[in-house]
Amino acid sequence: MMIEALIAVCLIGSLAVLAAPNRYAGKLAFGVSLLPVVGSLWMFSTFDASGNALLADPAEIAFYTRETWIELGGLYTIDWHVGLDGISLPLVVLTTILTTLAIVSAWTPIDERQSQFYGLVLFLEAALIGVFAALDFFLWFVFWEAVLIPMYFLIGVWGGSRRKYAAIKMFIYTNVASLVMFIGFVALVFGLGLDTFNLADTAQALVLDGAEPDAAPWIDANTLKIFAFFAMFAGFAVKVPVVPVHTWLPDAHVEAPTPVSVLLAGVLLKMGTYALLRFNFTMLPDVATDFAVLIAVFAVVSVIYGAMLALAQQDLKRIVAYSSVSSMGYVILGLIAYTVYGVGGATFQMISHGLISGLMFMAVGVIYNATHTRMVTDMSGMADRMPVVVGIFIAGAFGYMGLPLMSGFAAEFFIFLGSFGAVDAIGSLAPLFTALAMFGIVIVAGYLLYAMQRTLFGPYDLDTDYEVGRAPVHDVLPLFVLLGLIILLGVAPDLIFEMITDAVDPILPGGDI
Repeated sequence: MMIEALIAVCLIGSLAVLAAPNRYAGKLAFGVSLLPVVGSLWMFSTFDASGNALLADPAEIAFYTRETWIELGGLYTIDWHVGLDGISLPLVVLTTILTTLAIVSAWTPIDERQSQFYGLVLFLEAALIGVFAALDFFLWFVFWEAVLIPMYFLIGVWGGSRRKYAAIKMFIYTNVASLVMFIGFVALVFGLGLDTFNLADTAQALVLDGAEPDAAPWIDANTLKIFAFFAMFAGFAVKVPVVPVHTWLPDAHVEAPTPVSVLLAGVLLKMGTYALLRFNFTMLPDVATDFAVLIAVFAVVSVIYGAMLALAQQDLKRIVAYSSVSSMGYVILGLIAYTVYGVGGATFQMISHGLISGLMFMAVGVIYNATHTRMVTDMSGMADRMPVVVGIFIAGAFGYMGLPLMSGFAAEFFIFLGSFGAVDAIGSLAPLFTALAMFGIVIVAGYLLYAMQRTLFGPYDLDTDYEVGRAPVHDVLPLFVLLGLIILLGVAPDLIFEMITDAVDPILPGGDI
């Protein structure tokens, strides 16, 4: 019942914080958020499961619960079905740690309606844990949609001057995408003739039993599977986001307050890649393989185009936002490789990018708190006034560039190793796609080095009326925590990689299936 306990603590804590006076809300939210951190780390330390949560025997899934929740007229059953494997547990740990650090980073910039802000952040944490733990489609969909509610208000109320536009745009994009994804999955369940929306039952019927959909007379089974695959892919691609459905993300990042940007880039984007892995690449591997070249093209275009857009930006936050589009392209490329290093590296990249992007957004936020600007053209020589924050910002940028002994290097190395040898999935084009994606690293280095040279070095100059002072300790400590985790996973990637590959193996050709 540990998963239920984590969700309950977040929800009860959310209500308590909402009822608390504004001046105590931040500290109370921090105290509440420590409980899920301790709980998730205990789950990580005692984790002894093996196999994929959708394809394994329930006895092999950690923290497993399955109880009948709703019976729809005796025809369909919806279960309270949760559990964790080596793919989902690291994402739950990432969620709890980033939420706590985001709450601390909000103490300086959030100076109004603190109770509502921190209450919504804890509600968001509960929904995110649910997304990564749910194994029934309806339960998963409830948590998936529940994430939208706090994000809409967190951006729309506490965001920048165009916050309402950004919040509405994000809501419309992701909600329409959810509808498309919903149609795709439900069509698949009806086609299979199942009486449950259980994800594990659906995956095992398709993959283990090789079931063919009992399609309607006007559509053949193969066409139905292709329709379901691309409907789900289109829905999840918006959340990732993949070019060309990425345009909501930079607006949301730029207008969102710093702590919300940390959670948006660090965890929410991983919902899309996690769902692609669970639904498309686990349930319909034959369709994914048939269209592997097309998917690889989308991945490489996202890598190159996202990096080129970042290169053209002057707003530090927008630079980091577009770099996330590029980084998620690496994840897609790793997934479609269908090799242990490719899919394992893609999952590792989800964790690594969550830590590095969180660090970068927090560092940009601390600089903005001090200077009241994020524009590259408005400042220079910040290293003289904020040496500690600037040093951590540079370390985070090196992580983005894939510097050895940092988590970004391990993640990209695994992905490139897996995609280069993905001749069974991508064919003879695998080396070409890998080489093009690797070129993205050069562009990443280019725009980050340009931004750092322009803003951090040279003579001090700030084109605003504000004096730059020393950042508060609570603004800097989260940066050190994230940097420490980035280096830890870079030095010892096996801390989570072996756990990930145990869950990845069953979905690979020649794996347990």
